[in-house]
Amino acid sequence: MTDSQLNHDWKMVKFSDIAQNVSVRVDPADAKTDVYVGLEHLDPSTIHLRQWGKPSDVTGQKLAFKKGDVIFGRRRAYQRKLAVAEFDGICSAHAMVARAKPKMILPEFLPFFLQSDMFMERAIEISVGSLSPTINWKTLREQVFPLPPIDEQKRIAEMLCTADEAVEKWTVAYRQAESALSSTRSQILQELSQTEECISLKDIGRWVSGGTPSRSRSDFWNGDFPWVSPKDMKQDVISDSEEKLTDTALNGRITILPSESILIVVRGMILAHTFPVALTGREVTFNQDMKGIIPNSDFSAEFVFHWFKDNSARILQATEESTHGTKRLATDVLYGMQIPKPSPAKQEMAVTVFETFRTKLAEISEHIASSQQMLRSLRNAKVGAAHV
Repeated sequence: MTDSQLNHDWKMVKFSDIAQNVSVRVDPADAKTDVYVGLEHLDPSTIHLRQWGKPSDVTGQKLAFKKGDVIFGRRRAYQRKLAVAEFDGICSAHAMVARAKPKMILPEFLPFFLQSDMFMERAIEISVGSLSPTINWKTLREQVFPLPPIDEQKRIAEMLCTADEAVEKWTVAYRQAESALSSTRSQILQELSQTEECISLKDIGRWVSGGTPSRSRSDFWNGDFPWVSPKDMKQDVISDSEEKLTDTALNGRITILPSESILIVVRGMILAHTFPVALTGREVTFNQDMKGIIPNSDFSAEFVFHWFKDNSARILQATEESTHGTKRLATDVLYGMQIPKPSPAKQEMAVTVFETFRTKLAEISEHIASSQQMLRSLRNAKVGAAHV
């Protein structure tokens, strides 16, 4: 884009003209802060920093940042991770600490500028390396972008901040509803554990194992039947998957899990921090890193699902490490866990309470998604609105 193609008051500027690359190196042991931000702490859906670790968690030199700086994930920029620091701290050296040059760009405008498709697409384009593509500051600083005048930046930033506040409002509401579900569920299940008969988890129904059809058989893959793997376990109800099988594959030795069954992940590095569990919304099959449970007539699938959710932390504590370093849950350990066995009527009453919360969470999720879409559209329209 040339100056003649810009709005009369916009201008083309080098990135180094608007932002400083703050590269103050700090040893975590000498850091005068309790905050460490790794790339894993950055959420691509927001400019807000919602989680962090401690300097004692890491070794090797890190970068110091100040309140108001933008922590930008320059490694694997396609993940679109950045956050505005609300306090001083240290961060991963795989991040870039960008500080606005106020005479050129407002600090409140910079994070929206960095989050725009215009900037992100260029950042991805100039990243180097195949396994972990990384942005080089020497290259980034020379990149040229359209920039509005300060008064226009202020107007755009105010507009985007309002949209961002709407996303945050719904995000806070979601966390509150999630916390209410967690505490209510724990209280009800604990009371049932104390007043009802408890049985081994092994006896709640039929446990089945999954598998992977031959990858060399092209006629097995790209069909219509869901083949679930741990990467698909991102929702409470699974009715689809990234990879699917054909009818030819289903005619082989494939385990079919009926609707209203339960899927859990029993092997994989995700078990280092998360225990994925889901209900099946239709017939599916699944891979060998998972187990399927078909509850017997004494249990509702929803009740068992919520029991797993409530006990996820305890289950994670029972994970072991295989010889290859992969996390795994031993079947005998799972089998030995105790679950209350209330009457079907009591299970239904408990599930009704739990599902009321889950319905509300789904509604809030929709509000978050629509608010994020509005913010994204507004940001790209305004930050990239440089043409005459």
